[in-house]
Amino acid sequence: MYAQLLGEKRFFGLLLRVDEDLAVQARAAGCRVCGQAVHVGNFRRKARGVPHGLEQDYAWRLSFCCAQRECRKRLTPSSVRFLGRKVYLGAVVVLVSALRCGATPVRMGRLTELLGVSRRTVNRWRQWWIEIFPQTRCWAAGSALFATPVPTGRLPQSLLERFAGAPERALHRMLHFVLPVTGGDHAVHAM
Repeated sequence: MYAQLLGEKRFFGLLLRVDEDLAVQARAAGCRVCGQAVHVGNFRRKARGVPHGLEQDYAWRLSFCCAQRECRKRLTPSSVRFLGRKVYLGAVVVLVSALRCGATPVRMGRLTELLGVSRRTVNRWRQWWIEIFPQTRCWAAGSALFATPVPTGRLPQSLLERFAGAPERALHRMLHFVLPVTGGDHAVHAM
């Protein structure tokens, strides 16, 4: 079910609109350092895992620079499209890592063929979810919201399972949950 989302243009279009909304909010707030207005300062991303036809929409990370010449601090809003500096889209990292928990070798082979992601990369993602992510402030604060503990040994699948609804809705909610690790305004790092 979740694997079908990897090629769903409508879903990835929704994520772009969410990022645009986050950018509007960030721009309205102005520079975090001096309070001045900010100007568009988008930068290129060579994202992988983008559904065919959306490459141009995902070629840019929405960002701003302070208009004050002496300041010029960058303001990059959080993103539901990108997971920090990872090259693959956030949804791809979440879904492939989650599928890896229960994926058969044949299914993993198809995902590798479809997305061009190596098993080694997927294993690195899984290691990040299991070892690094649980050490972030995002996880410390967010995991406390669940009535029963979320098993960290099965992340991100165990976290994705906590979000009710259709696969598209659950993934969308999870990407919002991990906003603090995407960089930008809500960024938090390891404790």
